Parts: sequence; structure tokens; C-alpha cells
Amino acid sequence: MKQISTGSPFEAAMGYSRAVVKGGWCFVSGVTGYDYKTMTMPEGIAAQAENCFDTIDGVLAEAGFRQEDIVRVQYTVVDAALVPELTPVLGRHLGAIRPAATMVIAGLIRPEMLVEIEVTAYKG
Repeated sequence: MKQISTGSPFEAAMGYSRAVVKGGWCFVSGVTGYDYKTMTMPEGIAAQAENCFDTIDGVLAEAGFRQEDIVRVQYTVVDAALVPELTPVLGRHLGAIRPAATMVIAGLIRPEMLVEIEVTAYKG
């Protein structure tokens, strides 16, 4: 088993890894829209989602996976009214891959967080 960290203060404080690789699987924890190098958060959900995918792509690459290996995704969005702004970003990143997906409307732990994206990747 391999554990991957992005250096986010949340990982250490809450006791989790950004991703865990086991066998042909990579489980990426929920990622919010922070730029983890600067710990800044853009205001809109589309920009936050782009940051999510930047983080996810970096973690997958470190783990030896690609975005095309994503088989499952869960989106947590704080308000259903934001979904139309989010949808084009999701389509750009995953439209050709079309993993199994779930979207949940729920609160997140900080008020600036508008979206959290969790993925599972597999390569046989």
C-alpha cells in the first residue's frame, strides 16, 4: 500500500491521506478547490472544480495513474443552484471517460468550499 499526501494541513489535522494506492486501485480522498501550494480558494464553483481536477490529476500522476483510469466519482455540491455552472467543467474533464458518478447536495466543512470531488481509479 502506498499513501500520497499533497501537504494540505487538513490531511495531518484530520488523519487521512490524499490518496491510497493498493493493487491496481487508487482511492483519492475528497478534494476541494484550494490551491494547496498557496492555500487560496477561488470564489466560483467552476474555478474551484478546476483546482480540484488539477489536484486530482497531480495525485493520480504521482500514483502512476491517469485521469482516463477514473472509474468512479462523487461530487458534493453545497447548492443545487450551482450545478449548471459546474457541469461544463465536469464535462471537459470526464466527458470522454464517463465514470460511474454520484452527486450529493450537502454542506462542506468551510463556508468558502462550494464543491468537493472524490475519485477512484483502476488500472488492471
